[in-house]
Amino acid sequence: MKGLAEFVMRGRFQALLVTVAGSGSLMFCWISAAVVALVTLRKGVAAGLWLVFWGLLPAGVLAYAVGDSGPLSLLLGTTALAIILRNTVNLRLAVLASVAVGGLTGLAMVAFAGASLEQIVTYFGEFLASLEQQLSQGDQQIVLARPDATQIAGMMGVGAGMTAVLCLLLARYWQALLYNPGGFGGEFKSLYYPPAVTALLALLTVGLASMGASYRTWAMICVIPLMFSGLALVHARAEVRGQGKGWLAVFYVAWLIFDPVKLLVLFAAIADSWMNFRQRWTPANNDVAKRDDED
Repeated sequence: MKGLAEFVMRGRFQALLVTVAGSGSLMFCWISAAVVALVTLRKGVAAGLWLVFWGLLPAGVLAYAVGDSGPLSLLLGTTALAIILRNTVNLRLAVLASVAVGGLTGLAMVAFAGASLEQIVTYFGEFLASLEQQLSQGDQQIVLARPDATQIAGMMGVGAGMTAVLCLLLARYWQALLYNPGGFGGEFKSLYYPPAVTALLALLTVGLASMGASYRTWAMICVIPLMFSGLALVHARAEVRGQGKGWLAVFYVAWLIFDPVKLLVLFAAIADSWMNFRQRWTPANNDVAKRDDED
């Protein structure tokens, strides 16, 4: 990955080549988005927007021909987060903006991609129907809930927000790798949100979820920043305890597979807003606490 970042930063043509090639691919559009974010962070907003202009052409053709606007929304969403990070140098604010990216993506799907949503609903219905037949035995009939178009739009919003943050973090990692070795780790591990922001996100989540099953996927958009804050907390704790990459790899496998692990990470992020666990874990604070006890 470092080789790709070095190639992109050699010149304008190299960055343009990777951006255009990736933005027209469903499989590699995340690379295109991360490249645009890297150029934006390092060379400025104008340079990033120039790449976006050319990257929108293959992404737009893909959306028109196949009906998949994922690469288009990912490119725009990641660029927006990169511009915020470039102008504010505040990773916390940039990740928080993923709520707007996810919400706007979902609303755009509802407003402009109704036919695509209905096709996805149909595909889900057919898949769940076949799954019900396989699970049903004799008189015992299994009935699985079918998602509607509103739920699917919310899922798309969650995916867009999460992926945009991941692409931004990848770009930030590349930037640190090339120009500030080791800088990304400290920046990411210090990611947290104050109580007021956490409370607002929690209230929005509960409010949307209480509107019914159709809006529960939309509620998940509001917890994206807290989820990344929780993951940053896990990395900070692993560093304090001297746990290596192997332990983190096992954790991420569990996080991907088991929903209770996701909930624990989320609750840890919420508790961290009030308890500030990182400050309690620092050796300096521990030494002060020990001296106070001895006195």
